[in-house]
Amino acid sequence: MVRKTAFIGLMGFFFIAGCFGPKGNTLEEKKAAVQRMRRDTLNELYRIHPVSRQELKKSKGYAVFSNTGFNLFLLSTGSGWGIAHNNATGKDVYMKMYSAGVGLGLGVKDFRGIFIFTTHEALNEFVEKGWQAGGQADAVAKSGAKGGGAGSAIDIAPGIRLYQITKNGLALQATVQGTKYWKDKEMNHE
Repeated sequence: MVRKTAFIGLMGFFFIAGCFGPKGNTLEEKKAAVQRMRRDTLNELYRIHPVSRQELKKSKGYAVFSNTGFNLFLLSTGSGWGIAHNNATGKDVYMKMYSAGVGLGLGVKDFRGIFIFTTHEALNEFVEKGWQAGGQADAVAKSGAKGGGAGSAIDIAPGIRLYQITKNGLALQATVQGTKYWKDKEMNHE
């Protein structure tokens, strides 16, 4: 009985994790929801960390994701959606993401991720081939006058930096372990 209950709970957990996407009934409504999320997320980032505005302007491009993660005992999963922007061409590409891993806990985590691409190669690889993160990055953040350094983007791969925003502001630790990003074929008309 315990195995059956655990199995049903686990299946429900993965089903719920896969159901989150941009709100809207039509493709245009979904795209508008993604663009609204990008605008709101970037405005929040600029408010929290004003220097980031110049960092994004100087970059080759950026991507903004909304992610909802679930942790059920030893298993964790998350799914989300977002948009990548090429600063040179002005082109937007709608994307999806999914993560899975192991970690003790119980609950739901909602956060936003802002990737900054410092090279054209990193941006093109992320958008055209998808990207899979296999590690975890830590950063030193500064809270008021305390802390060892200013909160900033975290280098997570060559040519890729990441900001994570939670309800409490910039995350001290950005976790991208076991996360896959790829183009959304429906939203990009592929």
